[in-house]
Amino acid sequence: MFVLLLSGVAFAAEEGVNHGIDASELSLFWVIPFAGILLSIAIFPLVAEDFWHHHFGKISAFWGFLLVIPLIFEFGFDKALYEVLHVYLLEYIPFIILLFALFTISGGVRIKGYMKGTPEVNTGLLLIGTILASWMGTTGAAMLLIRPMLRANAWREKKVHMVVFFIFLVANVGGSLTPLGDPPLFLGFLQGVSFFWTTTNLFWEMAFVVVILLVLYYFWDKALYNKETNTQPSSEGSEPLGLEGSFNLLLLGGVVGAVLFSGLVKLGEFEIYHVHVKYENLVRDFTLLFLSWVSWHFTSKESRAANGFNWFPIQEVGKLFAGIFVTIIAPISMLKAAQGGEGALQFVNNAVFTGGEPNDVMFFWITGMLSAFLDNAPTYLVFFNAAGGDAAILMTELKSTLIAISSGAVFFGAMTYIGNAPNFMVKSIAEQDGVNMPSFGGYMLWSFGILVPIYILVTLIFI
Repeated sequence: MFVLLLSGVAFAAEEGVNHGIDASELSLFWVIPFAGILLSIAIFPLVAEDFWHHHFGKISAFWGFLLVIPLIFEFGFDKALYEVLHVYLLEYIPFIILLFALFTISGGVRIKGYMKGTPEVNTGLLLIGTILASWMGTTGAAMLLIRPMLRANAWREKKVHMVVFFIFLVANVGGSLTPLGDPPLFLGFLQGVSFFWTTTNLFWEMAFVVVILLVLYYFWDKALYNKETNTQPSSEGSEPLGLEGSFNLLLLGGVVGAVLFSGLVKLGEFEIYHVHVKYENLVRDFTLLFLSWVSWHFTSKESRAANGFNWFPIQEVGKLFAGIFVTIIAPISMLKAAQGGEGALQFVNNAVFTGGEPNDVMFFWITGMLSAFLDNAPTYLVFFNAAGGDAAILMTELKSTLIAISSGAVFFGAMTYIGNAPNFMVKSIAEQDGVNMPSFGGYMLWSFGILVPIYILVTLIFI
């Protein structure tokens, strides 16, 4: 995911003290709606695919209301309304506007011409996407390159592994080096972490993971390529390699500029039912919508059609994450309460300290595993504050702890389809292209089987 544009989220805990719910008394039963929406995403496509395809938005809304209605009865309408407005105004709406902009603009760039779907070409595309992800965001890089990669390999029978490794590298690990790459790093930037701190301090961890994944992918793809029974199409008569809609790359630069503007410029704020909305965030969001309109209006519709562009992937992400963002209100609030030694999840906070000192290994794995299922931006913020919340100290005396938190939040986004927004978008585009992608649980078999051993090595060598 590029940047969640969460400059307001950094103040969520303070606002919640006065107007939000008190999560210190919540039991684990309040996590049921969140677990329910995850199980729905995992099970319904397997047992009732047609029903899910037509009604996933209603199912997402059902789980959202299953949390909101008890919140009203337990804490009153005012506090429940505050929590819902807070998560939508400061998180979900900026999140979906950014994804919409990146999806629309990147979908206007068409890499035309013939590319061979060979292991060498595929590995090269993964490497390019991984490099781009830290500078144009994981969503931007993923949306730019997933269609060309699928098109180059349309003739091949076995393609699931390509998409899975694409999610690992381009949609997640590649975003490790700058605050533009992934939302938790942007939050750290807003908290005072230097822009290039992650570039210098996460480079070797990222390079280690990327090299292993690229080498593993190459030999895996090579073995399947050698067994391929389909015939590769001839390049005769095909158009030369080139770019259509290249002006959209300038618009992507505008997206980057709008994001940085919202993080660096302070224009003041106003309140909507106690939720502090910043004017610079409104400027950013309207700029993103305008850039999206420019892309849609001025990009050839024929070029978009040739690119396989349609709106379903962003519709699917929008509806599902509308429910997910509501259902994580309870677990995120419980994690914040745990910082004070209260609530049903205080054991999580206790686990990251040993004898009062930060346990970097636990910070890496717990931040990571929670980021795989919860929104990784507020999860990062929870553990950033648990480690003291002072960027100057975390960048120096507690450098290893900040490395653990940062790498955990980014790397583990690849563990599930909901770990990072582009994961689901890539999955949806691949399925529309005819790739029989694994289910939610099936994907986790891939991710746990491949990534956990690598992350164990990262722990032993770097953490």
